[in-house]
Amino acid sequence: MLRSMTAFARQEQSSAWGTITWELRSVNHRYLETALRLPEALRGLETLVRERIGAALSRGKVEATLKLQAASAAPSAIALNLPVVERLLEVAAELEHMIGPGTGLRLIDVLRWPGALNEAEPNLDDIRAAVLSGLDAALAELIATREREGQRTAELLQQRCEAIRVQVTRVRTRRPEVLSRWRDRLLSRLADISTDSDPGRLEQELVLIAQRLDVDEELDRLDTHLDEIQAVFARPEPVGRRLDFLMQELNREANTLSSKSADTDTTRAAVELKVLIEQMREQIQNIE
Repeated sequence: MLRSMTAFARQEQSSAWGTITWELRSVNHRYLETALRLPEALRGLETLVRERIGAALSRGKVEATLKLQAASAAPSAIALNLPVVERLLEVAAELEHMIGPGTGLRLIDVLRWPGALNEAEPNLDDIRAAVLSGLDAALAELIATREREGQRTAELLQQRCEAIRVQVTRVRTRRPEVLSRWRDRLLSRLADISTDSDPGRLEQELVLIAQRLDVDEELDRLDTHLDEIQAVFARPEPVGRRLDFLMQELNREANTLSSKSADTDTTRAAVELKVLIEQMREQIQNIE
C-alpha cells in the first residue's frame, strides 16, 4: 500500500491533572528526520518518543509538538506550608522591630512567598503514560492520512501507467509499417543510383537497418517495468525508493526508444512517454 509523506494529525487528551495535545506534521524527505518540541518537564521522554516515531514511519520530515496544560488546582489540594510561613512571620517581626512599625508583611506577600503554599503534585507516571498513549493515537491518525493520500496518488499513477501502455502498443503496432517504409525508401534510392543492383547486398542493408531500428527489446522492457510497478503497488512495506528506481528504468528505455526512432510518430510517442514518466516521478517523490 502506498503512503504519502505529507500529512497532519492532532490528538488531545484530558484528565484530572490537565490536558496534553500532540500535533504531528510530516512532509517528504529522503530519510526519516524528526524534530521534537517537548515541555521541559517531559524532556526525559525524548528518546522514547523518537523510538516510537521511528517504529511507525520510515521516511519523511516529521515535526512533533507536545503541549501540556496543567489543570487548575482544587481548593482542597492547596495547603499552607506551616513551618515556612511561621519562620517567615518570625523574620518579618524581627525586621519590623529593627526598622519600625508599619513595615510588616501583608497577607498577599506571605502567599506569594516561594514554598509558602503546598500544592498537590500530579503523578508523573500517569502523565508519561498519557503522553505516550496520545502519541500512539496521533501516529495512527497520521498514518491513516498518509494512506488516504497514498491511495489517491496510486490512482494517478495507475492512469499514467495505462497511458504508457497505450504508447507502447502504438509503437509496436507501427513497427512493420516503419520497416516497410525504410525498405521502399532504400529501393528507391538504389534505383536512382544504378539500375544494376545486387539483391544480396540489398538484403544485407535491410538487415542492418532493421537492427538499428529494432526497439522490440525496449518495448518489452517497458512492459516488464510496468508489470513490476503494478506488483509494487500491492506490497505492504514502504515502496517509494523502489518506485523511484523503476522510474529511472522507464526513462532509460524511453530515451533509447527516442534515439532509435525512424519516424515522427515514434518520436512523438517517445516524447509522450518521457512526459508521463516525469509526471509519475514527481508524484513518487512524496511516497514513503
